[in-house]
Amino acid sequence: MAALREGELARDIAADVAAGRRSAEAVAREALARIAAYDAVQPQAWIERPTPAAVLARARAVDAQVAAGEVLPLAGAPFAVKDNLDVAGLPTTAACPAFAYRPERTAEVVARLEAAGAVLMGKTNLDQFATGLVGARSPYGVPACVTNRAYVSGGSSSGSAVAVAAGLVSFALGTDTAGSGRVPAAFNGLIGFKPTKGRWSTRGLVPACRSLDCVTVFTADAADAALVDQVATAFDPEDPFSRRAPAEPPPALPARFRFAVARPDQLRFLGDAESEQLYAGAVRRLAQAGGEPVQVDIEPLLEAARLLYSGPWVAERTAALEDLLRDNPTAIHPVVRAIVQGGAAVSGVETFKGLYALQAFARAAEAIWTAADVLLLPTAPTIYRIAELLAEPFALNANLGLYTNFVNLLDMSAIAVPAGWRGNATGFGVTLIGPAWADGALLDLARRYEEIAPMPDAPAPDTNGKPQTVKLAVVGAHLAGMPLHWQLTSRDARLVARTKTAPVYRLYAMANSQPPKPALIHAGEADGAGIEVEVYDLGVEAFGSFVVEVPAPLAIGSVTLEDGSTVKGFVAEPRAITGAKDITALGGWRAYIAGL
Repeated sequence: MAALREGELARDIAADVAAGRRSAEAVAREALARIAAYDAVQPQAWIERPTPAAVLARARAVDAQVAAGEVLPLAGAPFAVKDNLDVAGLPTTAACPAFAYRPERTAEVVARLEAAGAVLMGKTNLDQFATGLVGARSPYGVPACVTNRAYVSGGSSSGSAVAVAAGLVSFALGTDTAGSGRVPAAFNGLIGFKPTKGRWSTRGLVPACRSLDCVTVFTADAADAALVDQVATAFDPEDPFSRRAPAEPPPALPARFRFAVARPDQLRFLGDAESEQLYAGAVRRLAQAGGEPVQVDIEPLLEAARLLYSGPWVAERTAALEDLLRDNPTAIHPVVRAIVQGGAAVSGVETFKGLYALQAFARAAEAIWTAADVLLLPTAPTIYRIAELLAEPFALNANLGLYTNFVNLLDMSAIAVPAGWRGNATGFGVTLIGPAWADGALLDLARRYEEIAPMPDAPAPDTNGKPQTVKLAVVGAHLAGMPLHWQLTSRDARLVARTKTAPVYRLYAMANSQPPKPALIHAGEADGAGIEVEVYDLGVEAFGSFVVEVPAPLAIGSVTLEDGSTVKGFVAEPRAITGAKDITALGGWRAYIAGL
């Protein structure tokens, strides 16, 4: 469960308020106090909030309704909404100040929640125009993973995930086009429910890809997600994309059921061994819930996913921002602008080719529902530090959507559920995926999954100051200006010295190394020399993640500097010098590179 205290779940609050054990006003005061305290940690989770007086007035109105005998399923539950959903009286920015406007009407889904007694605490930050899976594309700041603030919160519904995971509200609305309501849930240990397209109204939502957009919810457990779904689900005749639910939606899964998993050769975790292990644990957990795993071919899903940004659907994002892109392009975040500008060149021919390809992938994907009742995939293959995403915003963002981008394109329903915590205190999640209108079955299965065995408690929210640091000496491709230096800058490494080693080392240019790398070997005082190095200061966690990425035959050991001090640094196994060139006489790697 997320960081909500016992009794702060939406259904618990509503039960207490209905029974007179607490007032909605008292609940609101407690939520306001939590929010104010957390502002010292992550104020960037929010874009706009009502005044405390307005929040308390709304809570007192709920108390009056309850006193009059009204049954309100969300009575007094504090909630937040992503700031691409309209709330009358508050600006809608979609994280772009130049785009901001004040709507006259509240988005239909928000209005339904308020009518059920929920109390709005504010509007949350997001990747601008809901374009991104990272939470790092907003002029209002970068919300971070609640349990380790060096890492991304996930996006685009970043602030909504933070607000729930930090225990500020009992639930929060996000949106999901490519995974924006599932990836942040995974990273912060939350439930992220993405209903079938059209199940919840999107009237009052700033579109990203209008034909794919879904409003979603973050909760601490599946029962709260089911409660919000009961309130939010309704056909909206004013929304052209609203859909009427079938008369007989898919039933709950029986005690014994089949769940699809990808063939091992199709699963990628991008080197994140912990994520791979946690996914395997989730497979075992679902088997304990009565499921039988069945391997299926997910290549059609992965091919469909590539259409979202490499196919014509990027033009749908362009259509949503056409006027702003033409009249004030610099108002758009540069990464977002680079994405949406690409859609202007998409032709009608390309669009129809994309539609035909998607239809073929959809037909191929139908085989999954013949073989199994539900599909279980990682929500995201790994997680990245904020600094890494800022240094490489496109490729790393794309990696996070590997298992989410296809779901709306192929008209599927999904619920992301927690699957444990990495050693760095970031969350890993898996997603239960079903065909359209399998929402109720997925919510029920998520509840069964939760009940199998206690999930490890979430780590305490990260509210610490400056972490302990480690000094690291680099000697080759990580030097400033060299090809791998970004691996240090993305970890906020700080240069503290340019110096030499003690005169006990030899330096070799390794054979067949790309990019070219040296090997530093301890040779003793008789045969060694001083070698130029740069010494950097890294946080302990950043250092740990750096070490994991060092490829054999290189390693991180202890290096003695010319002043006699010892720091961590690059060393090499003896096999590293097989076929290598001894460049000790040059005194350092820069001189060798300059001579190539």
